[in-house]
Amino acid sequence: MKAEFKRATINDIVGMVSLCNLCFDEATELDFAGKMFMQMSKDPNQIHLNGWHDGKIIAHTKITVIPTMYTPMETYAILNHFCVHPDFRRHHVAIHMLKETEKICREMGCKRINLWSRNHRIAAHALYKHYGFDLMESGFFTKDL
Repeated sequence: MKAEFKRATINDIVGMVSLCNLCFDEATELDFAGKMFMQMSKDPNQIHLNGWHDGKIIAHTKITVIPTMYTPMETYAILNHFCVHPDFRRHHVAIHMLKETEKICREMGCKRINLWSRNHRIAAHALYKHYGFDLMESGFFTKDL
């Protein structure tokens, strides 16, 4: 199955939030998401990419491009909220989205793509490794403020 991939617009908020709430067991509110999306849409380094099939969003990821002045880091991207609707998994939708994501990252001058994924997403990790991502031997630390 092939999905059509497009950069998100504000009109996609309901579909994006619904998909991410389903895939990640989240409870993101539409008003909050819409407000944040409008703020991020002013920044060309904040890209939301959606996969469409039959008029519905079935896949999504958020690409954050981070330019730096440091070698060898240079410009890189971080992917998060990479997901495919459960009914459309195992149909290569994620592979097509990774290819489209990589194309966008190359166009943005990225030298590397980092992907954040929670430990319990074992099937997703197998996909990322299959696509050529390496598991880093480092910790991802967080602190709530």
